[in-house]
Amino acid sequence: MPVQNPIGPVDSAKVPRFAGFATFARLPRIDQVERADVAVVGVPFDAGVSYRPGARFGPAALREASRLLRPYHPELDISPFAETQVVDAGDIALNPFNIGEAIETLQGEAEALTADGTRLVTVGGDHTIALPLLRAAAKKHGPVALLHFDAHLDTWDTYFGEPYTHGTPFRRASEEGLLDTEALSHVGTRGPLYGKRDLEEDRRLGFGIVTSGDVLRRGVAETVDALRQRIGGRPLYISVDIDVLDPAHAPGTGTPEAGGMTSRELLEILRGLRDCNLIGADVVELAPAYDHAEITAIAASHVAYDLVSLLSLGKGE
Repeated sequence: MPVQNPIGPVDSAKVPRFAGFATFARLPRIDQVERADVAVVGVPFDAGVSYRPGARFGPAALREASRLLRPYHPELDISPFAETQVVDAGDIALNPFNIGEAIETLQGEAEALTADGTRLVTVGGDHTIALPLLRAAAKKHGPVALLHFDAHLDTWDTYFGEPYTHGTPFRRASEEGLLDTEALSHVGTRGPLYGKRDLEEDRRLGFGIVTSGDVLRRGVAETVDALRQRIGGRPLYISVDIDVLDPAHAPGTGTPEAGGMTSRELLEILRGLRDCNLIGADVVELAPAYDHAEITAIAASHVAYDLVSLLSLGKGE
C-alpha cells in the first residue's frame, strides 16, 4: 500500500530552486523517510561504452536539471509526490574497472532497494546497467515485458569479444530468460547497422521494432495503441536511452544518431502507457560533457519525472 501523508519536495516559495540540496526534484533522501513507494537512484557508471565516455556524470546532471520540475503533472492529472512517497536514493557505487563485479553489485543493490515493494527509476550511467536491473525485476516478477526506447538495438552479441557492454544488455537478458518474448519492443531505432543479420538476430530474440520513422508516419496515437496491444497486462519494464531523441533534442549522449524522435513525441508515448503495469524503469546514456545549455539533461529529467508519475499512478497495487 502507498505511504500515507508522504513527504514532498522542498517548497520553492520558501527555498529558491537554485538553492538547497540537489536531490531529484528536490525530494527527500531515502534516509529521511520510513519507507518509499518510488525511489530515484543514480548509477554513475560508464565502463561499458563503445564510443564517447561521460555517462558516469549523468545522474548528477539530471538531478541538477530536475530542480525546475513542479509537483503537479497536468497531462496525467496527478501530483505524484503527494500520491506516493517518492525519494532520492542517492547513487549506487560500482567498480569502474570490473564490469562483471559492477553488474553483480548493482543487481544486489536493486534487489535490496525493491525488497519492501519500492519501485525504481534508475538514472545512468550507460546501458550496461539495464541487465542487472532486469535480473532484479525478473527475480521479483518473473519474465517481464520490455519497452526499449533507443536509437540502437542493443542486442549485439559482443564488442571486442566482451559479452557485457552497453550494446549487449538485451541479448543477455533474452538468453537468461528475463524477458517475456511475446512482449518486447524497440522504439525509436534508426541509423546504419553492421549488416542485415543484426535485424534477423533481433527478430529471433522476439523483438518488434518501431523506428523513429514509423513514429513520424504513424503518429503517437497509433504507436501507443500498437505498443499497448503488445504489452497487454504483463509486468512492464521501460528502458530509455536518451539517444532515442534526435541530437537536436539530446546532444549530450555518447552515440548520437541523426533522424531521431522529438522530446514531445517521447513524452507523449510514455503518457499513453498510463494504464500499463509498470514495475520499474531506467533513463541512461546522459553524458553532460557533450550537452549544450542543459538541453539533454532537461529532457532526461522530464522523462524521469513522467516515469515516476506513471509509477505513482499505479501505486504498486
